Amino acid sequence: MSEKKGAGITGNNTGGGGGAGGAGGGGGGGGGDNKEKRRKESILDLSKYLEKTIRVKFAGGREAAGVLKGYDPLLNLVLDNTIEFLRDPDDYKLADDTRHLGLVVCRGTSVVLICPQDGMESIQNPFIAQEG
Repeated sequence: MSEKKGAGITGNNTGGGGGAGGAGGGGGGGGGDNKEKRRKESILDLSKYLEKTIRVKFAGGREAAGVLKGYDPLLNLVLDNTIEFLRDPDDYKLADDTRHLGLVVCRGTSVVLICPQDGMESIQNPFIAQEG
């Protein structure tokens, strides 16, 4: 009985224990031989927009424009000289009012749209049936 007591406490155990009600050792992510991790690549190449003014739309409807200073693969953005475009509280459309925010860190999970400030153009929704 004493030889079984220390059987699972070796320094080279890579199998895992399974825990309470678990299914046993699963190999710990491939048995330890496959050490290379897949690196997340960004969907967008934002390097061409560095030091240029971009416009960002966020989940929830806010919009801002500023000079892109940095970013990461999760689309977290750092904008400088940022201006927020305010909305009319009654009809929720963009108003002519803006406010200066300065240096801003934008969380990537809330970013919906990124575009160059000078290359943005609104078009009519082609999916709405035209009356006439």
